[in-house]
Amino acid sequence: MVNSTTKVVALAGGVGGAKLAHGLAQCLPPVNLTVIVNIGDDFDHMGLRICPDLDTVCYTLAGLANPSTGWGRADETWNVFEGVKRLGGPAWFRLGDRDLSTHLERTRRLRQGQSLSRITRDFCQAWGVELTVLPVTDDFTPTWVYTDSGEMPFQEYFVHRQCQPRVVGFRFEGVERSHPAPGVIEALRAAELVVICPSNPWVSIDPILAVPGVRDVITSHPLSLDPIGEEGNVVRKQVVLAVSPIIGGKTVKGPAAKMYTELGIQPSALAVARHYGSVLNGFVLDNVDAVQAEAVQAFGIRTLATNTLMPTSNERHRLAQEALDFGRSLLA
Repeated sequence: MVNSTTKVVALAGGVGGAKLAHGLAQCLPPVNLTVIVNIGDDFDHMGLRICPDLDTVCYTLAGLANPSTGWGRADETWNVFEGVKRLGGPAWFRLGDRDLSTHLERTRRLRQGQSLSRITRDFCQAWGVELTVLPVTDDFTPTWVYTDSGEMPFQEYFVHRQCQPRVVGFRFEGVERSHPAPGVIEALRAAELVVICPSNPWVSIDPILAVPGVRDVITSHPLSLDPIGEEGNVVRKQVVLAVSPIIGGKTVKGPAAKMYTELGIQPSALAVARHYGSVLNGFVLDNVDAVQAEAVQAFGIRTLATNTLMPTSNERHRLAQEALDFGRSLLA
């Protein structure tokens, strides 16, 4: 059952993922929660390594995120960006002054040969984040988007083109040669509950599952033997549940619903459940989509319908606790 000693792993990316990760952090002791983050949207800009999903998750957990946007830093200023813009530099990707310090120090340490996971650990310690946050891999595996305007890096599509080109597919460059970051596989093997946060399935969660070894650990749902002194062993199983990022056919933020439509799939909570398929034991969908629960259950996936919007910290806590309680019922 999910209690204070249960090991939980969250897979996250983007604002929705960061919010639920924050909710889980309010419900669990730091030692029992690991958040594994997408790095497919990482890219180099003006000579700096930018890790948008990783930073959004870390800033949110640290209480540093911009409360109005969900990404970037609170109380941000834009002096450097405005100066670069005035001089004719690239203005399509905004870097705030506080945010810039993160990218400068990360890039410096990467060039020294330090791993992204080590840098992330040290940044979290400096920001007061006690739980474990891991990039899914230390390797650079950028997402490319196939569109009707040609293939382009994810940030070109997402920020520069504002998601306007029509999507026809995705590729995660070099992911087949990547390796899970230290601690990723170990955390997944130890977890009794894996929570797939309400992140974009195509470009936030799929890049995590594409790293060799990650999907295999999750989909195997292994039965493990935990020793109990000299008297024998007890069987412990792992449960995987996802929270839908699509509510009433739309997303709160991001292009996930648009992507589904352009790929010829009606955007819905059901479509998300179908996307993950046999990975899941449980699925959390919004009350407005409760009518789709029976169709999801036809895949052998148990469901929970609730309010999945998280406009406040209290709502993040509530949804996280409901997801944990649901996970407990699946483990029973």
